[in-house]
Amino acid sequence: VQLQASGGGLAQAGGSLRLSCAASGGTFSSYTMAWFRQAPGKEREFVAAIRWGAGSTYYADFVKGRFAISRDNAENTVYLQMNSLKAEDTAVYYCAAGRPVLTAIRTSSIYYYWGQGTQVTVSS
Repeated sequence: VQLQASGGGLAQAGGSLRLSCAASGGTFSSYTMAWFRQAPGKEREFVAAIRWGAGSTYYADFVKGRFAISRDNAENTVYLQMNSLKAEDTAVYYCAAGRPVLTAIRTSSIYYYWGQGTQVTVSS
């Protein structure tokens, strides 16, 4: 599975961005899709995930109520709508695909496939 992330850029605090991740080469609908991010000098951290099938969603506490993950299985694409952006949201955002059990859905090492990352910069 190949993943191509896009949609990053520069936004002002309080603004919005929408990230996209297009998948190819596999059965997209059978994978849990997730977004992680990594800020300079920090470890990669979980942002959000959406499971295959019913499409249950999971979020890191620091994005609840501001970010929304969704998927379009017909288009093999997962989205991350980011609203009310803060300066601390500045990071490289990565999409990932895997089949984690629910208890491991926030664990980056469980995911098999990764996109190249897209930079999000939020100015305060």
